[in-house]
Amino acid sequence: MTRPINADVPPAKRAEVPNAKRRRRRKPVPAALKAIAGLFVLAVFFIVAAILGGGGGDGEGPETPAPVSEAARTPAEAPATRTPDELGYPAFATANTTRVGGPDPASNAAGVALATYPSIEPSQQPQAVTLVDASDWRGAIAASVLMAAPVGAPVLVSEADSVPEPSEQALDALDPQGDKATEGTQAFTIGAASVPSGLQAKRVGGGGGTVAAAAIATLRDELLGGPPKHIVVAPSAQPAFAMPAAAWAARSGDPVLFADEDKLPAPTAAALKRHPKTPVYVLGPSAAISSDVLRQIGKIADRVRRVSGEDPVSNAIALARYADGNFGWNVNDPGHGFVVARADEPLDAAAAAALSASGTWGPLLLTDSADTLPAALRGYLLDVKPGYTTDPTRAFYNHVWVIGDQEAIDVNEQAEIDELAELAKIGGGE
Repeated sequence: MTRPINADVPPAKRAEVPNAKRRRRRKPVPAALKAIAGLFVLAVFFIVAAILGGGGGDGEGPETPAPVSEAARTPAEAPATRTPDELGYPAFATANTTRVGGPDPASNAAGVALATYPSIEPSQQPQAVTLVDASDWRGAIAASVLMAAPVGAPVLVSEADSVPEPSEQALDALDPQGDKATEGTQAFTIGAASVPSGLQAKRVGGGGGTVAAAAIATLRDELLGGPPKHIVVAPSAQPAFAMPAAAWAARSGDPVLFADEDKLPAPTAAALKRHPKTPVYVLGPSAAISSDVLRQIGKIADRVRRVSGEDPVSNAIALARYADGNFGWNVNDPGHGFVVARADEPLDAAAAAALSASGTWGPLLLTDSADTLPAALRGYLLDVKPGYTTDPTRAFYNHVWVIGDQEAIDVNEQAEIDELAELAKIGGGE
C-alpha cells in the first residue's frame, strides 16, 4: 500500500449519488488512518529484522510487537480511534505475503473490506456490506456467500447491542449506497447483528446459526437470480472444519448450510428440498458429520460427495486441492493466491472471505499454531511452490494473505510461509 486508505480525499470530492437521501453522514477520516504509510515502512523494517535475526540469540525468535504510531493519538475530547495496525489494515508484508494484522475478527474484517474496496472513488465502493453477529460464527460463515458477484458485500463484524469501532470506521469509509444487485439494500444484517442508524438494512435469519444459514441461502437465490450450482454442508459443532467453506462460498456463490454430527437439522433439510437436483458437498470427516447424515442428505439430493481431512489443517487442504467438475478450487500447481488463518478463530474465515473473491482469488488454509507451521500445510505449500528455469519474469507466482496479529500467527511463521511461496530457480539453465 503506497498511501493511506481513503486518506486526504475530502467527502466533497466524491461523485454525487442519485439516491443521496439514503447516504449516511460521513465522519471525517480518522487521523489514525493517515499513519498507514509510515506504519507500512516500520512494519517492513520489523519483519525484515525478524527474519534476519530469527536464527540468533536464544532461539526463541524476536518478541518485537507490531509498531504503534504515537502521533496518531486523538485529542482527549475526541472519540478514541484505533491505529491502522489495530484496525487490521494490510501493512505487515514480505515479498510474497501480506498480513491483515488486527487483534480481533472485527478489525480483520475491516482491514479486508478496505483492502478489497479502497473506496477512494465511488467505483471502488461496495454497494452493500454484510453485518454478522460476533457470537454467531455459523451465520458469519454462511453470510460469506453474499460476497459473490454480483452482490459483492464484504463481511463486517457487529454485535447484538452495538457496532464495534473498527466496523463503524470501515462503514464510514466504504459508504455503501445500495443498487439494483442488492435491491437497494446497503447492509444485510445477519441474526442479531446491530446496524448503525441511517443505513437501508435488510435483516436475515433472526434466529442465527443454522436458521440464519438457511435464510441466507434463500436470499442468495433471490439476489443471484436462480438456484446454486452446488451446495456445501458444513459441521455445525466443529467450526474449524467449517471455516474453509467461507472462502469457497465467496468465490463461487455456493451457499453454506450446516449439519450436526448425527442429525440433519430441519432448516437445512428444508433448504436442500428447494434444490433436489443440486449436487451437495459435505465438508469435514465422519467425526464431524457422520455417514448417516450423508444418507439423510442423499434421500433429498440426487448427488452427495464428501470432501474431508482428518484434522482442520488437512481438511482445508483437501478442499483447496479438490476438483469435481466445476466444484472445488483445484489448486494443485503454482500461480495462485492463498489465505492463511488460525483454525481456532472461525470468525476470521468470514472476515477474510472477500480476499477469496477478488485480487488473487485463493482458498483458505489453516494453521493450528501461532509459531509452528503444520507439517501438512508446509508440505502443501512446498508442493505448489513456484519455480522458473530461465526467465523469472515469465513465471507463475504465489501470494499469501496472513490473517491476524502476531498472537495469532507469529512473524517467524509468516517468514516461513514467505519462503515457501518464493519463486525458486530450478535446473541449470541460463
